Amino acid sequence: MKFTLQYTDSQSKARAGLIQTDHGPIQTPIFMPVGTAAAMKGIFHRDLRDDAKAQIILANTYHLYLRPGMDIIEKAGGVHRFSTWDGPMLTDSGGFQVFSLSGCRKLKEEGCHFRSHIDGSKHLFTPENVIDTERTIGADIMMAFDECPPGDAPKDYAAKSLALTERWLERCFNRYAQTQPKYGHSQSLFPIVQGCAYPDLRAKAAENVQQYDADGYAIGGLAVGEPTEVMYSMIEVVNAVLPEDKPRYLMGVGTPINILEGIDRGVDMFDCVMPTRNGRNGQIFTSEGTINLRNKKWENDFSPLDENGVSFVDKQYTKAYVHHLTICKEMMAAQIASLHNVAFYLWLVGEARKHILAGDFKQWKSVMVEKLGRRL
Repeated sequence: MKFTLQYTDSQSKARAGLIQTDHGPIQTPIFMPVGTAAAMKGIFHRDLRDDAKAQIILANTYHLYLRPGMDIIEKAGGVHRFSTWDGPMLTDSGGFQVFSLSGCRKLKEEGCHFRSHIDGSKHLFTPENVIDTERTIGADIMMAFDECPPGDAPKDYAAKSLALTERWLERCFNRYAQTQPKYGHSQSLFPIVQGCAYPDLRAKAAENVQQYDADGYAIGGLAVGEPTEVMYSMIEVVNAVLPEDKPRYLMGVGTPINILEGIDRGVDMFDCVMPTRNGRNGQIFTSEGTINLRNKKWENDFSPLDENGVSFVDKQYTKAYVHHLTICKEMMAAQIASLHNVAFYLWLVGEARKHILAGDFKQWKSVMVEKLGRRL
């Protein structure tokens, strides 16, 4: 993987760049739709690629490890062939999913013992077997195995957690160096900077990860309960330390406004389940604000779903029709809203890139943040 920093905005930390992978290029800043089980809920790969213009998607190590399992993935020739997605992919390590299983997991130095959310069976994730699993999955970008503590964790716990994550990180990179990709394309390993909401821990972590000279760096453990302004502050602390010639990935964030604020602070890559999760619940994001399609006010609105939208669904269907589908709990309502939202997120980061290159990102962002905060 190669990253080229093409332009940095003079009025902010916003950057435009290009990531080159063996499965194709990725223009940054970029939003990466989340396909947990190697599929976007309710969206065909064809529409994800050709309509929404996704350049890279995520899959999740924890979920693919449990189902369908690594034997199936390896027999298929890796996740690209298994899922038929032929573009770049990234796999999360499963650390966050294990964190969310707090009631049925136990952390030890060797790794994390946990019970499957599917059948209660016992499993162990270690830095070594997570890297082995990600090699078998075969994504272009792999994430290191870490602990993701709660956003309000006391400092002593946060420090112990970070120390464990850093010891695990060393083991991840040792295993990464001992193994090779299985399917003929290269794989990059990104470390994850943790440290909760403590600036000194975050800065220390950002310094520590640079010893591995990785192809990119991730910022994890944010948007897990801390105030938004604290999240923005931690991004600034970390990005002030991370190298400028490598991509920075803010994990699991967030709303359209969060993404623009992250870009403003020098983040290049984002992922979040919000476009599809909120879409399945009748909420769509637009360039003029947020629409709750469950609201009765839309039942007689025969205007296009989004007059400024870029997906085919935006012009083909009316607000009244999608409101009707949403109220009736028709599967198609979730499909339409999810595709619209993913296309909107990708349009948003694409527009941000255009304005970074044009030199007027800061002014454009100020206008957009005001509009994105509206509830229509």
